[in-house]
Amino acid sequence: MSDFVNLSERGFLLTEQVNPHSANLDQLTTVELVEVFNQEDTQVITAIAAAKHQLAEAIDRTASALRQGGRLFYIGAGTSGRLGVLDAAECPPTFCTPPDMVQGIIAGGAGALVRSSEDLEDRADDGAAAIAHHHITSKDVVVGITAGGTTPYVHGALQAARQRGATTIFMACVPSDQVSVEADVDIRLLVGPEVLAGSTRLKAGTVTKLALNILSTGTMVKLGKVYGNRMVDVAVTNKKLHDRALRILQDLTNLSREEAAFLLEKSGRRVKLALLMHWKQVDAAEGDRLLNEHQGDLRKAIGSI
Repeated sequence: MSDFVNLSERGFLLTEQVNPHSANLDQLTTVELVEVFNQEDTQVITAIAAAKHQLAEAIDRTASALRQGGRLFYIGAGTSGRLGVLDAAECPPTFCTPPDMVQGIIAGGAGALVRSSEDLEDRADDGAAAIAHHHITSKDVVVGITAGGTTPYVHGALQAARQRGATTIFMACVPSDQVSVEADVDIRLLVGPEVLAGSTRLKAGTVTKLALNILSTGTMVKLGKVYGNRMVDVAVTNKKLHDRALRILQDLTNLSREEAAFLLEKSGRRVKLALLMHWKQVDAAEGDRLLNEHQGDLRKAIGSI
C-alpha cells in the first residue's frame, strides 16, 4: 500500500490536481461560479460514455452472479462509501430485492454515514476484515469504490475478496497508469481535476453516483425486474409507491383505477404478478408458478403460455 500513499502525497493523482478553469474561484460573481461548476460537470457524461464497455461487463458479471444466488457488495470510505450504501439501500424499495442481495459497506460503519471518519480509510486490514465479516464467497461480487484510487481500506477488501474467489470490480477516477489494481473489471471514470482542488465529493462523486445507478439498474433489468421501462417489482410499502403501482397497472392494461386496485390486492400487491394474472387470465398461484419457473422474468413467463 505504500506506493499508493506516496503517490497521493506527491499530489500527482488526477483527482488531486489543480483545475486551471477555477483558479480564481473566490473572485467570481455568484453566477460565474455556478457557470464554472456547470461547465465542469459536463465532463461527467463524457466519462461515463468512455467507460461504457467496462460498465456493461460489470452489469453482465453481476447479473450472472446474482442469478446464481450471489450477492453484490459495494465497499468504500468517505463519500465513495456513502454512495455505495445509498445505492444499495435503494434496491429493496425499487426492485423488491431481499435486503442482503445488495449491500453497502463503509469504513467506520453506520456512524461514518453522517460523520467524517476519513482516518479509517487508511486501514487495509479493516477492509479485509469487512470481507470476512460478511462471509463473502466465490458467488459474490465486490465493487471497490475509491475516487482517488489509493484508499488502503478498499484495496485490502478487494485483495481479500479475490482470495475468496469473488468477482471484483474496481471503480476510480484516476487513470490506471497512476494507480493499478488487480480486479476482474476495472472502471475508470476520468472527470479531471475538481473545481475545488481535491474535493472528490464534486465531479468524482457525481460520476460515481451515475455509474452506480447504471450498474444496479442494469443488473436488475437483466434479472427481469423491469418490464419495458417500468419497475414492475416495486415494493408497495407506502402511499406514493401504491399510487405508482396502480399507475403502472393502468398504463399497461387500460384498466380503471378501481379495477387496477382490485387486481393489485388479488396479487398480494405484486405488480408483476398482477400483470401476468391479467394478461394470461390465471390465478395468483398459477402466476407465481410461472414466474418462479422463469426466474421472475415477466416477459418470459408471458411467452411461455
